[in-house]
Amino acid sequence: MRPATRAADAAIRLYQARISPRKGWTCAHLVAHGGQSCSAAVRDVVLREGVVRAVVPAAVRFLACYRAAAVLASTDVEGVCCCGGIPIPFRFRRR
Repeated sequence: MRPATRAADAAIRLYQARISPRKGWTCAHLVAHGGQSCSAAVRDVVLREGVVRAVVPAAVRFLACYRAAAVLASTDVEGVCCCGGIPIPFRFRRR
């Protein structure tokens, strides 16, 4: 495993272990579609493809998370979309 891949993996694991549990919300993509959170999905791609090749799939995943937040507009879910470095709060109510 290359040093950049190891570093990215370590950063994602640190985020998953220390930051994510304390932020009080979950990934909008996970809430809307199930499966993996964005951090788990991006970690898998980084480990499989390396950091450079993971950039586009990660961006696509974060866009899908942003779109999932829009899908949740008619629900009673609160959280923050994890689309990149800027958290985007969302609060949705069920009809």
